[in-house]
Amino acid sequence: MTRLTLLCAAAGLLLSGCASDVTNPNGAVGAVNGTGGYSGAGGYGQHRGAPGSQEDLTQYAGDRIYFDTDQSVVTGDATATLDRQVQWLKQNPRISVWVAGNCDERGTEEYNLALGQRRANADRDYLASRGIDGRRIETISYGKSKPVDLSSSQEAWAHNRNAITSVR
Repeated sequence: MTRLTLLCAAAGLLLSGCASDVTNPNGAVGAVNGTGGYSGAGGYGQHRGAPGSQEDLTQYAGDRIYFDTDQSVVTGDATATLDRQVQWLKQNPRISVWVAGNCDERGTEEYNLALGQRRANADRDYLASRGIDGRRIETISYGKSKPVDLSSSQEAWAHNRNAITSVR
């Protein structure tokens, strides 16, 4: 009976270690260390997703960049995320991605579809300029049809002006 109790206790400890959720309250993303694991300032950045998964991409690199109103120019803030995506894609050379360009609710459907495509293309072009094979990156525009924030406010519009990278 004691043996069974010890075995159950050991299994419980192992499972509780897997279920721990280490999050970074500041939103910073850890860096990949030399062993393929993750490290970050203050112990943040614990690896939770399967290597090459959407969760892995989102946690390590971030899955979206944001644009200014009526713009498709990659901003300085966005380059930090895209540079992490470049590193992630280089570490996962068999993974291909979709980049979806999105817009806020203002403007015509035609205008927003074209703007969303320019945003997706700007994201793709940045990744390709840093050595990622363009054949690994497909783009699509959703215009204003797939908002991440359904509110009608400046903050919501800022969230909806994005390009989102997804594992294919």
